[in-house]
Amino acid sequence: MLTVETHGRASLQRFVKMYLKDIHLTNFKSYTDASFAFNSNVNGIVGANGSGKTNLLDAIHYLSFGKSCFSAKDVSSVRLGTDFFALHGDFSDEESGNTTQVSCVYKNGVKSLRANKKEYSRISDHVGLFPVVMVSPYDSDIINDGSEVRRKFFDKIISQFDKVYLQHLIHYRKLLQQRNAVLRQQMEDRRADFAILQVIDYQMMDDGMRLFERRRQFIEEIRPIFLEHYRQLTKGVEEVEIRYDSALLETRYDDGLAKSYPADAKCGFTTFGVHKDDYDFTIDGQPVKHFGSQGQQKSFSLALRLSQFDYAYNFNHRKPILLLDDIFDKLDRSRIAELLGMVGREHFGQVFISDTDESRVRAILSEYGIAHEIFEIRRG
Repeated sequence: MLTVETHGRASLQRFVKMYLKDIHLTNFKSYTDASFAFNSNVNGIVGANGSGKTNLLDAIHYLSFGKSCFSAKDVSSVRLGTDFFALHGDFSDEESGNTTQVSCVYKNGVKSLRANKKEYSRISDHVGLFPVVMVSPYDSDIINDGSEVRRKFFDKIISQFDKVYLQHLIHYRKLLQQRNAVLRQQMEDRRADFAILQVIDYQMMDDGMRLFERRRQFIEEIRPIFLEHYRQLTKGVEEVEIRYDSALLETRYDDGLAKSYPADAKCGFTTFGVHKDDYDFTIDGQPVKHFGSQGQQKSFSLALRLSQFDYAYNFNHRKPILLLDDIFDKLDRSRIAELLGMVGREHFGQVFISDTDESRVRAILSEYGIAHEIFEIRRG
């Protein structure tokens, strides 16, 4: 386990191992009704494509974050032909034996999240208590898609452990919606009234500056962890870098908003602010998106996920549950060797590995001497 200092908290070697003992799914995606009791260490989830392996991992993600890893709309997780889904799981502290019952129910457009039968007034209060890291074939999107995907990726990590940041982020987004609505209305009315916008701007600047400062600090915290993981995955063949890119690095917030007024009025939305921030990923000084090979991009995205894992551990000394979705088909032998070597060295806590080939999972885990249990998923 890497030992770095994160946000004022020194990392410790001792950790609390929270693991998911069991889960029950009702009308969740491809599942009608199913229950699983898991190993506290390594669990292999095997089955044919479309059998529901990824859906099971997403159900675990739901119990951690109160939302899907893949869709922003809860209704997308409701089994076709039904009007609700329900998830129930027991998280256990391996040392004390204490168990927390977590449930997530969605029905008629309303979502309820409970711990030990007590409903959260805000789902954000639950986030970070039972951290999960998902390594998915879709992780390449972090590199290849637009800036919004990268912002969401890093915002999600910060928000798990910084509730103040999360509240500023939620408030900023609401103000941005209000400002854009005013701009659209003024564009339709063919008039410009910057005085109205300035009332919103004053509040946005406060939230925006706080987000900017925390994002800048966060990159300084996670950067050395990322660089070390990438070096381990590739044996230090090339130089990589991650940098925070924001207009606020060079422009005052009030100046940037004032200068953008004409453009905002013309297009009907806000063109300056932290909602336009991005993160630069480079390899040997060139953008990974355009100049990185497929293998380099895989190493880059995996190093990002492993950094997310270590950042979470260093912050609250609780190892996240690691979900490895379809990795044997997506990673080459050297990267699998490094990753499973970390599993064997107990770098991680509870691990879930999904794959289509049961014999392959057993053979690879046995090769590395990793104790495990296998769960076969059959659709229907």
